[in-house]
Amino acid sequence: MIHPLSDVQSKNIGQRTRIWQFSVVFKNAVIGDDCNICAHTLIENDVTIGNNVTVKSGVYIWDGIRIEDDVFIGPCVTFTNDRMPRSKQYPEQFLTTIVKRGASIGANATILPGIILGEYSMVGAGSVVTKDVPDFSIVYGNPAQFVRFIEK
Repeated sequence: MIHPLSDVQSKNIGQRTRIWQFSVVFKNAVIGDDCNICAHTLIENDVTIGNNVTVKSGVYIWDGIRIEDDVFIGPCVTFTNDRMPRSKQYPEQFLTTIVKRGASIGANATILPGIILGEYSMVGAGSVVTKDVPDFSIVYGNPAQFVRFIEK
């Protein structure tokens, strides 16, 4: 289901994926099966989203972001892909950020470029993630700090 008020250029959209109004999906983006892409989102060209992923409203997923299966991205999560951004100056290649299987990112968290969020990790709402997050761990704060390990 692609809402008629969205702008979806990609043909690489999986089965049963829902894309809601006012969302923009660029031509080369890849989105898996059974995803829910909420309203007011943007997904650039060099983006891969796995199966069963939820992207809540107000999320922009820039070039270089890789999201594996079963990931939850809360409202207004901010991804970045350039450590030294300047207007009209682009790197030859954007840093790759990986959100591994089963990870959850709370509302308004900021994920700096080149970060790996481990499998089934959780990032607390409002956190600023400046370094990799281990598998099965909870982090929160600014900068995000390890709190404890969790189970799947």
